[in-house]
Amino acid sequence: MSLAAPAVSDRVLALKSRAPREFEAHTFYHDAAFRCEAVKLMPGEYYVHDADDLLITTVLGSCVSACLVDRTAHLGGMNHFMLPDGGSAGRYGAYAMELLINEMMKRGARRERIQAKIFGGGHVMRNFSTINVGERNVAFVEQFLAAERIPILSRDVLDICPRKVCLFPGSARALVKKLAPAQYDTIATQESVYRGRLTQQPAATQSGSVELF
Repeated sequence: MSLAAPAVSDRVLALKSRAPREFEAHTFYHDAAFRCEAVKLMPGEYYVHDADDLLITTVLGSCVSACLVDRTAHLGGMNHFMLPDGGSAGRYGAYAMELLINEMMKRGARRERIQAKIFGGGHVMRNFSTINVGERNVAFVEQFLAAERIPILSRDVLDICPRKVCLFPGSARALVKKLAPAQYDTIATQESVYRGRLTQQPAATQSGSVELF
């Protein structure tokens, strides 16, 4: 006897039906663990929201996500980039950061109030042992935020493990979960596939602590 698939809420259907902006995440689902609607970021995507009724989440290997928050505006967003620079696309850190900051400000954030939490950069890809992509990504985002005078409230970066990151944008609450060793190869393979595409496609024009779950 097969089990029926869980019903998709009207809100998830509405979110899926709207046309996303360029590089904006569009994978919506109901998260059973947190009992709320969620949007999952793929590499090269970002998302901004102004309440805790929508969870923003992603899975990172050597990629990095910056979570930017404006607590006064109850606004938060996340990106997911693969390389520090290289073109005008969300998969590159410089462009991904500009996309996220600009969308935050369009939604009411003030630049002087924006704060950051950063995640990822694990050394999970064995075939990238000479040049550690994760270290480059982390160094980039730290330098970028320092240049923009955006303080980093908390971070969980480097090491050898992939991570799942969740952001409740309205309250600025971020959670990180280190993934099991059995998942390392899967995530490393996925990142290798994404990076392979980069070589084939031109670039398109209230606490600072980290919570474990």
